[in-house]
Amino acid sequence: MLNRIFISADIEGTCGIAHWDETILGKADYEQFRRQMTAEVAAACEGAAAGGSDDILIKDAHDSARNLTPASLPEGVQIFRGWGSDIHSMMSGLDASFAGVIFTGYHSSSNTDANPLSHTMNLNNVSIRINGIQASEMVINTFAAAMYDVPVLMITGDVGVCEAAKRLNPNIVTVPVSRGCGNGSISIHPQEAVRRIRAAAEQAVREGIANPDKFKIDMPNKFDVEVEFVKHNMARRAGFYPGVRQTGARTVMFSSDAYYEVLRFFMFCL
Repeated sequence: MLNRIFISADIEGTCGIAHWDETILGKADYEQFRRQMTAEVAAACEGAAAGGSDDILIKDAHDSARNLTPASLPEGVQIFRGWGSDIHSMMSGLDASFAGVIFTGYHSSSNTDANPLSHTMNLNNVSIRINGIQASEMVINTFAAAMYDVPVLMITGDVGVCEAAKRLNPNIVTVPVSRGCGNGSISIHPQEAVRRIRAAAEQAVREGIANPDKFKIDMPNKFDVEVEFVKHNMARRAGFYPGVRQTGARTVMFSSDAYYEVLRFFMFCL
């Protein structure tokens, strides 16, 4: 059996990121941080391989999904570029055959101040809560992995999202590379981030292969989701989705016993 590792790679939690222009394909500031994003993912791949993984799939999971430079990644890995147009979104390609998940470049959620670019999935919502938990993309995607009984082993990104991961399971290995400060960020050196990520990935994968239950979360039996949108028309629009209740001018509620249905709701309503 292969020790398969799935890597979901975002950019707003990449070391040094402080402005949207550093995250958008085609902007002048983007190329420098595309290289750093790629270096951090490559380090995670190298560490995962050293920790015992013999098969790695990377999902380029930011915006265009065409951010990583494939030739700068280790040979032997596979990369999913572009969007799969399915409910898994940033986790497209994941299934129950994987031994664990690594998140790189992840960031804090909307309605928080831990990253100058804090948001969840897009800029259309003020807040997403799942069973009362402020839901970042990390939370949404950790539940998506748990749906397949695949544990999240490690996360890199800002301090806030790393702390949130520890609240889900204190055994998740974290590599905080920056912290938000108003409309800016304070980061460690980019090369130091790469070194830390490689070492952490080796540790996380080795421990995850040896004891996967250590990293698993308790999957809720029911999901109550509340979304507060920035604009009232988005709530009205979402209110027509089956099972959604509009609870305020800008808020909706959706409940389901199946997380698959929550992901479907996100796909069509966020």
